[in-house]
Amino acid sequence: MNSSVALITGVSSGIGRATAELMSRNGFRTIGTARRVADTSAPAGVELVTLDVTDEASVQNCVQEVVARAGRIDVLVNNAGALLCGAVEETDLQQAEAIFETNFFGALRMVEAVLPIMRRQASGRIINVTSIAGYVATPFQSFYCATKHALEGFTESLDYEIRPFGVRAVAVAPNYIHTELSHNCTREHGKLAAYDADREAAISEFARHVDAGDRPETVARVILAAATTRSPKQHYVAGRGAAMFRFFSRIMPAPIVDIAVRRHFSLRA
Repeated sequence: MNSSVALITGVSSGIGRATAELMSRNGFRTIGTARRVADTSAPAGVELVTLDVTDEASVQNCVQEVVARAGRIDVLVNNAGALLCGAVEETDLQQAEAIFETNFFGALRMVEAVLPIMRRQASGRIINVTSIAGYVATPFQSFYCATKHALEGFTESLDYEIRPFGVRAVAVAPNYIHTELSHNCTREHGKLAAYDADREAAISEFARHVDAGDRPETVARVILAAATTRSPKQHYVAGRGAAMFRFFSRIMPAPIVDIAVRRHFSLRA
């Protein structure tokens, strides 16, 4: 019997790499993507395909190549993403557009490319990697948070639309995970001194929590469970404190959430 086929974006490091390795070990024919395949070492048991999620032609070529190789796509994991740090006033429109092109429209392009295949199969699972920042906003990461809020809502709406075809969409929201994300953060276009104290405190606290975060394998295990369970939930969380943060954001009065976030990121009163 043929293995189920998983297509995972952004497998060069971090969550994507850990997920690709875990799914390969669990019987999936796993195909991962990277923008520069020649510079990427393939995770164990994983085939590589070139992909730039911000480029429509690249997306179409990637999906066509996967189908040519494997004949089908059973699971799509939209993991590729980027981080943008800085105050809104310091960030130019091009930077904001660029992070949406990767984090939101990149996932959208992939979904639109694989959905016709999954509908013909009458089966499939789309897993969008979001963030706890899609529930609790992180100071000085406004546009990153906006993309993750958008992806959470998009995934939920999508799931209602495609369920009659045997296809499901789920969101997996990691908390702090020890990856290179905080160190690869794109910074603001032009610093304004008025924001210096709070900006640097918030970014420093974020990096500290990421460095102390869970291993990417923690998220990979949740993604695998979401991919293989018969009746998936629309929303999953992953990592220490993730469930608490989601509950906290939904249940607690807004003034308490406000105080907690400001303290968490060492912001001035």
